[in-house]
Amino acid sequence: MLLPLSRIFIKNDFSATLKLLLYRGYIVVLTNNLMGMGILLFGVAKDIAGVPVLEKPAHIDDVAALKAWLYEVYPSLQQLKSMMIAVNRAYATDEQTISAQDEIAVIPPVSGG
Repeated sequence: MLLPLSRIFIKNDFSATLKLLLYRGYIVVLTNNLMGMGILLFGVAKDIAGVPVLEKPAHIDDVAALKAWLYEVYPSLQQLKSMMIAVNRAYATDEQTISAQDEIAVIPPVSGG
């Protein structure tokens, strides 16, 4: 959930592990709980999904399953030339497992000069 900085309230709750991410003037709260964890989206992947962070379903346990789920929920992602998944800030193969403690990012094709 994204809230403008002016609407953020801090609550001391140690029952869940929280990660805070500052994203374009918003604080994104990622929780590691039974529902899953946050998946960071960048570039056109973020535009297609309409949000910078998705909640990972608990049944996703490897990169291949994550990609299949993303393509099912957001079919437009299949039109990208390539889409890389990073786990803990390193590019991952489809066989790599994903745990609740991992940081996951969806990285679409990029161009630069």
